[in-house]
Amino acid sequence: MAVPNLELVQLARRGPGGALPGQSPIQPAPVRKPGWLKVKAPGGPTYLELKGLMRELGLHTVCEEARCPNIGECWEHKAATFMILGDVCTRNCTYCAVAHGTPTPNDPEEPARLAEAVARMGLRHVVITSVDRDDLPNGGAEAFAACVREIRARMPDTSVEVLIPDFKGSDRALGIVMDAEPDILNHNLETTERLYRLARPGGRYDRALELLARAHGLAPDGLTKSGIILGWARSGTRFSAACAISAGVR
Repeated sequence: MAVPNLELVQLARRGPGGALPGQSPIQPAPVRKPGWLKVKAPGGPTYLELKGLMRELGLHTVCEEARCPNIGECWEHKAATFMILGDVCTRNCTYCAVAHGTPTPNDPEEPARLAEAVARMGLRHVVITSVDRDDLPNGGAEAFAACVREIRARMPDTSVEVLIPDFKGSDRALGIVMDAEPDILNHNLETTERLYRLARPGGRYDRALELLARAHGLAPDGLTKSGIILGWARSGTRFSAACAISAGVR
């Protein structure tokens, strides 16, 4: 009987990426990023109009100072958050891009200019926040109150939301703001109690909760609101945030 010819074949072990020895690794197909992850560079006509208005009236916005990536989209819809009391904060929160250091003196004419911007933009709702001004006796509470009154004088049908700092827990400062009767009183907690001193070294979690409770007590028929950031990522001593949620109590 004839003996069959046998051929020995050595099986090669595939390396990383599924490639045989001597071959380039097989590259996986690129994963397409979701559309919402990318934003268009700002530059639309309404954005440019608003930017010119802010420079003309000498106003600041948290959209610019905090380097918000959504500024182009928001400003195209005439949605902006005004930032009063200058653009330099006396605190250095680890998640915030606003400059910190020694601020310039308070500008008493700023509330009138802000109200002028609100009127020219034709806003039905306006949000006003500020840097922390621990150098001022009442933390700048008078400026918030003046902004509310100036807007009401020019645009009585426009609702006003104030996003205030903690004023170091001052009852007097909070009372000054609440006496102006803003439609919404907002103070963001930003994070949990466990991370609070890391993210906001100049603040205290219990003090923030007490401020919200006192504000609700001073205006039980008004809306008291807060926000919490989701998606914290830590790099060295700094934090970044992915998104934020907010909730109000009436």
